[in-house]
Amino acid sequence: MTNKLITPQFMEAIKNFPLYSQEEKGKDAICVAVFTIGRIRWFVLEGQTEGNDFLLFTIVCGLCETEYGYVSANELEKIEIDGTKYGINDKFHVCQVKGFTPTKLKNIQDDELRSFLHRLYSKPQKN
Repeated sequence: MTNKLITPQFMEAIKNFPLYSQEEKGKDAICVAVFTIGRIRWFVLEGQTEGNDFLLFTIVCGLCETEYGYVSANELEKIEIDGTKYGINDKFHVCQVKGFTPTKLKNIQDDELRSFLHRLYSKPQKN
């Protein structure tokens, strides 16, 4: 498989996190990588090779709704924003956040992600 997002460093980080390996961990799930384009972020939790592709389980932030979901690495690689529409003579592609160290979701400093996790996993206060 040739995909610029699936680097040797990424493969090393995700090798212990195949699909379904972090079910029920909630905020304690390990985020192994972050992919981004503009203000859209995919927090990668799990992944594995699927034929000629790599299927990722992520939390995506920066779209209409923050949500868990599956995404194809091949599809991510094809996303392109034409900067000429905005006066920039360049095209932008999804890239991996360099220097990100795998960490528990609850430790990531991202307001949208934290709000999403709080809505899902915080127990209501009892009076």
